[in-house]
Amino acid sequence: MTTGEIMRAWRLPVGCTSAAQMEMIETPAPVPAAGEVRLRMHACSLNYRDRLVAEGHYFGGPLVTAATPLSDGAGVIDAVGEGVDAWSPGDRAAGAFFQGWLAGPPTPNMGAALGAPPAPGMLADFVVLPAAGVYAIAESLSFEEAATLPCAGVTAWNALMAGLRPVREGSTVLVLGSGGVSTLALKLARAAGARVIATSSSAAKSKRLQDLGSEAVVNYRTDPDWGAKTAELAGGGFDHVVEVGGPGTLAQSMQAVGFGGEIALIGVLSLDGESDPKSLMVKNASLRGIFVGSVEMATDLNAFVDRHRIRPVIDRVFDFEQAQEAYDYQASPELFGKVVITNPG
Repeated sequence: MTTGEIMRAWRLPVGCTSAAQMEMIETPAPVPAAGEVRLRMHACSLNYRDRLVAEGHYFGGPLVTAATPLSDGAGVIDAVGEGVDAWSPGDRAAGAFFQGWLAGPPTPNMGAALGAPPAPGMLADFVVLPAAGVYAIAESLSFEEAATLPCAGVTAWNALMAGLRPVREGSTVLVLGSGGVSTLALKLARAAGARVIATSSSAAKSKRLQDLGSEAVVNYRTDPDWGAKTAELAGGGFDHVVEVGGPGTLAQSMQAVGFGGEIALIGVLSLDGESDPKSLMVKNASLRGIFVGSVEMATDLNAFVDRHRIRPVIDRVFDFEQAQEAYDYQASPELFGKVVITNPG
């Protein structure tokens, strides 16, 4: 590695309110300092959060400094800084969403989350990260598939496997919709031997969810009481509900969860709605907030993926130069699973 290298990177400007304002620039490639590694990025994936950052709606509001977007990416370590023994050039790796959350429960010291200042973003040719903030990707996955896991995959793993009662053979799981977290949660739960039921408003997507292993799909538009309906199909309620909607769907998820079950509160896709927690009290059920997960969870997830040969659901793959088109498609109602940006180099 030599200094003076030039790389490509996408940048969101100060005060950005739309991904359409994003520009691809050329800039000096970063060089790893002591304790750091450099990743040559091969693929990145988009999450709903990335749209919020670009639109100025993420925590803290509009960007006050220009930023490289995206939290999720996978590649090859091509250089290591002084004192790094755990990694070598040529190792396949991905960046952890929270750079300072290594293991155990979350704390106030989890560090910055990739893809939003002050942390770096992954939509560039090269990214430098602390050596402790990367993890080995599953051997069975391509870079494109591995790039879907750092946020959505780890979130699904945390929701299903890191609580007080991890999913096991015979557990019942409800997933909402067919986005990245939900499709990954469906596959993880099925690999663990769980029964899965899903919701959707699309007949075509319902068929695809059933093809992935959901034993039934309830249309939440034609059946607004889908919480009670899915609970009935599950035999009285779910052990786990992967709640990606937020306030707008939480009341129905409380109807769906079973006695002693858990709702993993993940998303805020639907902000309007009120929820009375009384039903949780009656059922001795719990509501657990999920904000991605630790490096240890990412490592456990990738080992599980290898062991069960799980293939993440990728809807479409865009070239590095088509990043804006990738953002547009990620926001479309056609989305099923994950959108990936490839950068083979």
